[in-house]
Amino acid sequence: MLAALIAGSAMAGFVDAVVGGGGLILIPLLMVFLPGTPAVSAIATNKVASVSGTASATVSLLRTVRVDRRLVSVGVPIALLSAAIGALLASLMSNAVLRPIAIILLVAVGCYVALKPSFGQAVTGPHARGTKPITGGWRWAIALIAIGIIAIYDGFFGPGTGTFLIIVLTALLGRNFIESVTMAKIFNTSTNLGALVVFTLSGVVMWKLGIILAVANIVGAQIGARMVITKGTGFVRAMLLVVVTVMAIKLTVDLLM
Repeated sequence: MLAALIAGSAMAGFVDAVVGGGGLILIPLLMVFLPGTPAVSAIATNKVASVSGTASATVSLLRTVRVDRRLVSVGVPIALLSAAIGALLASLMSNAVLRPIAIILLVAVGCYVALKPSFGQAVTGPHARGTKPITGGWRWAIALIAIGIIAIYDGFFGPGTGTFLIIVLTALLGRNFIESVTMAKIFNTSTNLGALVVFTLSGVVMWKLGIILAVANIVGAQIGARMVITKGTGFVRAMLLVVVTVMAIKLTVDLLM
């Protein structure tokens, strides 16, 4: 059982580092192998692994990828507080409220990325340099609002947070996939941390198991971060399409059942 959870956490870390969606791997495994555990404890324990792996991937990516520091400095506090709010709402609302919305968004995103091959490609310079920054105006403001909404979603429900962040940063701010992945990791680390604080105060985190899974998640995240840097935008785009498709199917099946 523990070996399967460790392997699943490593795989989740890899997927999270590339395009997000690792929670779809580890959370179900926790619920399957620990059937008597409340769902909120599985989600909370996943946050321990996720925040560790995501932070690790962020550090690796920031060594070679430039990001919009102004956007990050404003977006991180928004993500942190919004995720905490989402975690508080988790005990008050049903996941069924957000599942249909998530499915629709994932299908729309998948179709858009598939039909627009240029989406996420760098316009100028090396793939790790990004396009000309959009540092103001309505797109920048909407991106910050979207980051806040996605952060609430992460604290409340979670799967696909990194993927949604990548889409927002790429579509609204014209970033290539590499820079979008890097900034998404920064924001996702903040959302995981904000939610984890609330879950810790609620006493629902399985810390001993979470720390073990965190180590495995970091290993997977490091491999994923290196793949992003070496393989470039084409690899990220392909992985994004695969993960979006899998998430849409998984959420639809869960909703119908």
